[in-house]
Amino acid sequence: MSGRPVPSRRTVLCSAAAVSVTGLGATACGPGGESGIAAAPTAPVDLGAEGEVARGSVKLYRDHNVVVGRSEDGSLTAYSTVCTHAGCAIDRLEEERLVCPCHGSAFDPRTGEVLHAPATVPLEELPVEARDGRIVAGPGV
Repeated sequence: MSGRPVPSRRTVLCSAAAVSVTGLGATACGPGGESGIAAAPTAPVDLGAEGEVARGSVKLYRDHNVVVGRSEDGSLTAYSTVCTHAGCAIDRLEEERLVCPCHGSAFDPRTGEVLHAPATVPLEELPVEARDGRIVAGPGV
């Protein structure tokens, strides 16, 4: 034995991912000191025109790590799209499911509830409102 700690499988995979995506600005690694952890809004964010989310639909705002839903009665809901399993940015909305690219967790975009493991904790709900014809979401709304 050399006395040096043996890197974990996660460290090896994250290092390999970082090398393979150099220059793309992100890695698929989660918490624990590794880079690439996605961030939910920390202040109100203008997401766009209120009309972009029709009644009964949802819209994924990848650039802000937010999904917004509008119920049939017109009320809005918003959730962070930072996966609660490993902190990755969820970048796909497939057939009414948010799918994390890192480990395959899936969430309901209308409720934030986990639909498929490995995540066990729902997405973080964010305050959201329509303000002057714009959708604004995040803390402080």
